[in-house]
Amino acid sequence: MPRPLALVTGASSGIGYELAKLAAENGHDLLVAADRPEIQQAAQDFRALGAQVEAVEVDLSTTDGVDKLYAAARGQPVDVLIANAGHGLGHAFLDQEFKDARHVVDTNVTGTIYLIHKVGQDMRARDQGRILITGSIAGFMPGSFQAVYNGTKAFINSFAFALRNELKDTKITVTDLMPGATETEFFERADMEDTKVGTAKKDDPAMVAKVGWDAMMRGDGDVVAGWKNKLQSAIANITPAGMLAEQHRKMSEPGTGTQ
Repeated sequence: MPRPLALVTGASSGIGYELAKLAAENGHDLLVAADRPEIQQAAQDFRALGAQVEAVEVDLSTTDGVDKLYAAARGQPVDVLIANAGHGLGHAFLDQEFKDARHVVDTNVTGTIYLIHKVGQDMRARDQGRILITGSIAGFMPGSFQAVYNGTKAFINSFAFALRNELKDTKITVTDLMPGATETEFFERADMEDTKVGTAKKDDPAMVAKVGWDAMMRGDGDVVAGWKNKLQSAIANITPAGMLAEQHRKMSEPGTGTQ
């Protein structure tokens, strides 16, 4: 029997890399994607775990990029979709180049839901599949000096719950993984290394991935990785938005990492 196929985006490093490893270790072949050439080395690592791996370097902020990734499956059913690709962006919104802000929206939102729409329709036709979406506890709070990123994660968290409800009478599960600050290249790529959150101790991406993978396999609707993040998300739900925005400012404003 052929091994089931897992499609993992943002798999060149961080949480996505660890999720792809877990898929390979749990008997899946892989279709992995990232917007960086490092995806090819990651694919070699996954092959060493016994998986057949197709690696695609592609810009998932574009519909053409998503179409290219989808075509790379060559009609093979996707049993597990891990929609993990995402970008951050630090600094004040009006100080950012709008093309950079739009790239965050197009990657985190447009590309993500377009891929889910394409693969999800195939899953619905078979009435089988698992979808894991990487949201964030950032979606629970107004993200001063990270406004666009937090806004995209608020969308993703909401979207995941809604999609799960729409599919509740099917054999397709939807799980929203909500990490906090994690030790990945996120803060470097978001130009946030001089912030308090950028310099603080962060969660292990392997731990975050395992929490998400296990939740997906159980069919859970959502999971927050790490007890501190669970506490932070619970507090965020009862704290006024203006206060949350001020708290976020103290963590993400440029220069706070050196104070």
